[in-house]
Amino acid sequence: MDDTGAGTADGALPHPHEPHDEGLAARLNWLRAGVLGANDGIVSTAGLVVGVAAASTDSSAILTAGVAGLAAGAISMAVGEYVSVSTQRDSERALLSKEKRELAEEPEYELAELTQIYRAKGLSAETARQVAQELTAHDAFAAHAEAELGLDPHELTNPWQAALSSAVSFTIGAILPILAILLPPTQWRIPVCFAAVLVALALTGSVSARLGGSNPRRAVLRVVIGGALAMAVTYGIGQLAGVSGL
Repeated sequence: MDDTGAGTADGALPHPHEPHDEGLAARLNWLRAGVLGANDGIVSTAGLVVGVAAASTDSSAILTAGVAGLAAGAISMAVGEYVSVSTQRDSERALLSKEKRELAEEPEYELAELTQIYRAKGLSAETARQVAQELTAHDAFAAHAEAELGLDPHELTNPWQAALSSAVSFTIGAILPILAILLPPTQWRIPVCFAAVLVALALTGSVSARLGGSNPRRAVLRVVIGGALAMAVTYGIGQLAGVSGL
């Protein structure tokens, strides 16, 4: 390894299995969000179709409820994500504009501020000053945005992309319980749907946990219990509604 600890003698990273690319981290976050969106689609739609199936054996009623739930959920997820990310992006742009203005009006103060940031991270005063000067010479705006705000001004989140991702992932998840409740014979609909949904939830829980670096067993247990509880509650409501004729 060289004296900086940045790599081995042949230039390779000492731990190649660890992600060191910020773009990779962003992609993993998007993937994790997609898995969670699919999980929402599975649970909410499964609860809806199981509840209707408990009250009625009419396939058209179950299909209508499932498709309506899918459409409403996907649109709701997309709109919510769009509004949330747009608000976040507006805040980020405001902060970046302020930083750009400060760099233009007070460059020496900003250089001293950047130097202090690197000193706080453990660098000596001389090294921190040199790092700040070199980064400022290369791209002052990007250097300050990253160090002070934790932002990359060239890679702000796109609200349209976030909205589309949420809608698509929710839709994919919602399709499973609809098919699982409609394809089997009437007497097997609810048991098959329960089984298919719990298996799917175990899969999404495991994937999201591994992407986040957490314990897969705990994540799987949480989502499976939550999904089973949601379906049990809606099944009970559907049974009561069917018995009472509501």
